[in-house]
Amino acid sequence: MLKKIIAPENLLNWLLIFVPIAIVLEWTHAKPIAIFVTSALAIIPLAGWMGRATEHLAEKMGEGIGGLLNATFGNAAELIIALVAMRRGLFDVVKASITGSIVGNILLVLGLSILLGGLKYPNQVFNRAAAMLGSTMLALSAIALLMPALFHILVANKPNVREQDLSLEIAIVLFITYVLSLIFTLRTHSHLYSGAVEVEGEQAATGAHGWSKSRSLIVLLVATGLVALMSEFLVGAVEEASHVLGLSGVFVGVILVAIIGNAAEHSTAVLMALKNKMDLSLNIAIGSSMQIALFVAPVLVFVSYLFGKPMDLLFTTLEVVTVAVSVAVVALIAQDGESNWMEGVLLLAVYTILGLTFYMLPV
Repeated sequence: MLKKIIAPENLLNWLLIFVPIAIVLEWTHAKPIAIFVTSALAIIPLAGWMGRATEHLAEKMGEGIGGLLNATFGNAAELIIALVAMRRGLFDVVKASITGSIVGNILLVLGLSILLGGLKYPNQVFNRAAAMLGSTMLALSAIALLMPALFHILVANKPNVREQDLSLEIAIVLFITYVLSLIFTLRTHSHLYSGAVEVEGEQAATGAHGWSKSRSLIVLLVATGLVALMSEFLVGAVEEASHVLGLSGVFVGVILVAIIGNAAEHSTAVLMALKNKMDLSLNIAIGSSMQIALFVAPVLVFVSYLFGKPMDLLFTTLEVVTVAVSVAVVALIAQDGESNWMEGVLLLAVYTILGLTFYMLPV
């Protein structure tokens, strides 16, 4: 009984208490820092329920549609937070959350997974071909961030420069690549990802088996609605809260918002590593970063036109370097198809160094 209570997914459910607390604090116009903290804590379990409901729907709808659902809703919480921030004109926070989600998944999530899994199993193996392909696709995200920044420098002070058009066209390329990657992973080369499929016992252990389609849809809709509401509270308080905490908006986006949106997914990746399922753990970490770069970022660019405030893909130099360094380090870790706890330490060390750099940015 105690083991069931302290399971990661059940521990996260205790955070649901912050949903009504955040609503009360917002209703009573409490201090922004209190609203920020409570809404952030409330989003964590809600994101987990969204992911769980999506898995149940995937079971009922077959491999192809199920895989598409998992891929599309895998980062729904981050997407909702970013959309709310973008609607309020907080483009720096939106871009920083994109950077933070990419880096957080491949350094923090994967680092924790490899470290804790490596402490239990001296040597863990995974599909090298799938991991290297994921690293290569992440390199595309680094290129997509680098080119607009480089182009901006080259055309500085020149008239009639189509920087926004470049961002839109790059977003289209990324989105097309994402669609083709789904065909690759779900249809033509699904055998490379067979290790990422959970057996029935694991599904039961993580609560991913046995729901009806109607129940899954209801949970997904309710959780999505609550995440949207909590995101409104979070984004509404983020500027004043970051000022009170003495943090820059970029640090809040890169570190705090990224961790909030990915926390539920973090626990699943670590849990799979502890079960010696490194293929699944890597698929969660690297796959989530790929979805952010190839799906979430382009969608945000497209939707920004509907808001009448087009968003570009012009990231700061520090953000571009951060993504490039992270992708390079993960490629080195993935190239031999094996992992040990020391490699997890190295990934976490890189993440800590990058986090300290963003923390030191002036407010």
